[in-house]
Order: sequence, then C-alpha cells, then structure tokens
Amino acid sequence: MKATEIRQMSSAELEKKLTELKNELFNLRFQHAINQLDNPHRIADVKKDIARVMTVLREKKEA
Repeated sequence: MKATEIRQMSSAELEKKLTELKNELFNLRFQHAINQLDNPHRIADVKKDIARVMTVLREKKEA
C-alpha cells in the first residue's frame, strides 16, 4: 500500500484499515508458527503498512 493512497483515506477508513491489517498480521504469524506460510516476507510488508497507517492517523489527529 502506498503512502499517497493512505493519505487520501478518511480517519474512519484508516481505523478500519488498521484493524484489518492487525488481523491479517495475526493470521500470518499463526500460519508461520505452524509452517503453512508461503511468503514469510509478507509479515514484514504488513508491519510496514500498519506503521504507515498509524503515522497518517497521528498526523491527522495533530492537524
């Protein structure tokens, strides 16, 4: 997910996206623990997306 896409979202959409990403990260970690994960790099990608969403949310709350 690109930062420009994230910045165009509203705060409510960002909150929803953050919840979805956290659920996805949980599922990926679970799959990784039981050795069913095809692409382990996806975990890092989801973590970075979570950080991007949290950064934009913080910026919007400060503004």
